[in-house]
Amino acid sequence: MPWTNWILLPAVGAVIGYVTNTIAVMMIFRPHKPKRLFGLQIQGLVPKRQKDLARKIGEVTGAYLIEGEDLRAALEKADLQKLGGELIGAAIDEKISEFAKLPMIGVFLTPDRISGIRDSIVASIIDKQEVLAARLEVAISENFDVSQIVEEKVAAFSTERLEQLILEVARRELRAIEVWGAVLGACIGIMQVFLLELLS
Repeated sequence: MPWTNWILLPAVGAVIGYVTNTIAVMMIFRPHKPKRLFGLQIQGLVPKRQKDLARKIGEVTGAYLIEGEDLRAALEKADLQKLGGELIGAAIDEKISEFAKLPMIGVFLTPDRISGIRDSIVASIIDKQEVLAARLEVAISENFDVSQIVEEKVAAFSTERLEQLILEVARRELRAIEVWGAVLGACIGIMQVFLLELLS
């Protein structure tokens, strides 16, 4: 058997392995829209199963990644006293400044009195911080469905955007699949040459 077979068959095997794996990786995402080929309707795996993928990502996120305890911990970390004080204080200042413009009331609203009224109202509201946090937690847990939100957002992605996101994460691994196709194809080519040598 000529020595060129030791180069030719592994090279052909490497090309075939690389090309087939490249096509397989490409078919994870392409074609984006269903197309007919030889009477068969074909579409990329991700675009075809996008709704199922979105539902599963939503379920996993809601069940394991973001839970009620996470929301509770976030509320506990948030400085409600500071946030509430700033927001409520600004709203009260605005209202009091409106009253201060009234002729009969404005005379009695000196800057010290305004400051005292503002501080006492803010303090009385902030004293209820735990109640406010508990009510916020209940409202969020009742109205904030993480699974549903994630599912809707992933399902709303364009197939191009979804492909881009997956490639940002797994480009190296998908490239490795293509390269390993060439390596395995070359190995099969070497085995074919070896078998032909044994049989001849």
